[in-house]
Amino acid sequence: MERAEIESKLTDLLVDELGLERDKIAMDATFEEDLEVDSLGVVELLMALEDNFGVKIPDEEAEQIQTVGQAVDLVEQKLDS
Repeated sequence: MERAEIESKLTDLLVDELGLERDKIAMDATFEEDLEVDSLGVVELLMALEDNFGVKIPDEEAEQIQTVGQAVDLVEQKLDS
């Protein structure tokens, strides 16, 4: 899967699952500060990523995700392995 496709699907998930505004979602946006996603929202997002991309994200890796771009990087890495 191409990176642009992952970015697009992730953006759709953020809009659909967390009710975020599409125009506020940027690759360098932090979940907690810029997008105001609380820890429960991050957990919901991780579950949605696992379901939609068919990947498993261990807790220790999930804790490292702070930006939208880092989430894309992780999904891309999981899909390539």
